[in-house]
Amino acid sequence: MLLVCRFAVPSAEAPAFAARARHALELLTAAAGCRGGELGRAVDDPERWVLVVRFASVDAYRRALSPFPVREHVVPLLSEALTEEPAGFETLFSGEGGAVHEHESLLTGD
Repeated sequence: MLLVCRFAVPSAEAPAFAARARHALELLTAAAGCRGGELGRAVDDPERWVLVVRFASVDAYRRALSPFPVREHVVPLLSEALTEEPAGFETLFSGEGGAVHEHESLLTGD
């Protein structure tokens, strides 16, 4: 599962945002089932940021959000993300070293 959150951050607020987002990334990537994450800034618009975190499953993602420090620090940060697009995605293909692997969908046919 992928968590993809985009943020609009005024330049004056960038240092404080970066510190908060870094702490959120530390907390999320310390969770069992987290496969890693990145925090980045758009090269053509430095006021746009993205937080991407990979989880082994939807359950791992949900468990990662439950500890108190995460609810205290991460959830408020995620609530500031831009909302015009979804934030949770299932991984259908992953690649490494030129090899691409297909993953079964998490979605049911319902």
